[in-house]
This record gives sequence, C-alpha cells and structure tokens, in this order.
Amino acid sequence: MPWAGHLAGGSRSLGHLVDLASRQCGGRNRRGNGKLTLAAAQRVGPSGKVYSTELDATALSHLEELAAKETNITAVKAAEADTNLPAGCCDSIFMRLVYHHLTRPAEIDASLFRSLKPGGRLAVIDEDPSKGTSIPEGVLKNRGGHGVPQKILISELVAAGLEVENAYNDWPSRDAFHQIYCVVFRRRPYV
Repeated sequence: MPWAGHLAGGSRSLGHLVDLASRQCGGRNRRGNGKLTLAAAQRVGPSGKVYSTELDATALSHLEELAAKETNITAVKAAEADTNLPAGCCDSIFMRLVYHHLTRPAEIDASLFRSLKPGGRLAVIDEDPSKGTSIPEGVLKNRGGHGVPQKILISELVAAGLEVENAYNDWPSRDAFHQIYCVVFRRRPYV
C-alpha cells in the first residue's frame, strides 16, 4: 500500500493519528519524492500549511518546485542539528524512516519540541534494526544496526519533553525484514 494512503484516512492512517485536518504540519520523509508532502497539503486543505524539511540539496530543490505549485507548502532547508522550522509552527509533525539517520538526535529532538504547538503531536515511523545491518555513518552506536530500537527512540524523545501517546507495532508495510513501527508523541499543553 502506498504511504500516501496511510496519510489519507482510516483508523491506522498517519492523517488520523496526528489529526491533520485544517492544521499546520511539518514532515520529513527519507527517500521522499514529495508524495507525502503533497498528500499532507491536500489533507490540511487551502487554509492549512505544510512545512517539508530536507537536508539534501537535490531533494530540497524538488520540494521547492512543489511548493511553487502548491500555495500551502513551504520547503525548509534542514540542518544536521536543527529542523529550521519556526517555533510553535506545527500542530503535527511526521517523520518517516528518518530518525535512525539522525547524527545529532538530541538537538533535532529539541528542535522538534520547539516547533510543536502546545498539545501538538509528533508521529515517528521508523524500524527496528535488522540483524547484520550496518549503522549509518555518523549515527550513534547504540542503534545496533540500520534502524533504531523503539525503546531508544522513545527514551530520546521523552527526554526532549514529549510524552508517548501511542505506539503501533503492526504498522502497514511491516514484514520479516523491515520491523516498521509508529510512535505518536504529544507536547503537553500549557497548564
């Protein structure tokens, strides 16, 4: 099933989990071609706003072309230690198969926290490392392979100030080699 379908609707869709209707959201998608960004833009509608971040210059250029066509998309040049999203800009943020590539997760986690509005949600779709895989260059050695153990992901994002809302270990496209999961975090609303 295409990932855009997971964004669109249904009880286990990303759009449902982070409540993307008529909101502002940010997204980062590894190996992305803009499909999830476009799906998010359609989901939030013309009154919503989608920020799509990218490190790679070629992929960023593609997102900028997409943003020129879609008035509710803004392409953002991310940095190794900062999303470069505006503070408090997002009701929801999603990351797909990105987190295990972060070389400075504590700084990115703090940036994600700052970018979320109080009560905002962060959905991280990633995978447990498969046996015999290599840790990507520059990534912390505690990952144990290509991926990130869910317990480590949770501990790092909780340390940044987020709380776990739910974890889904039967995420669509999970198979014997790719142990895909989704964890939804929430920034506490102001008291």
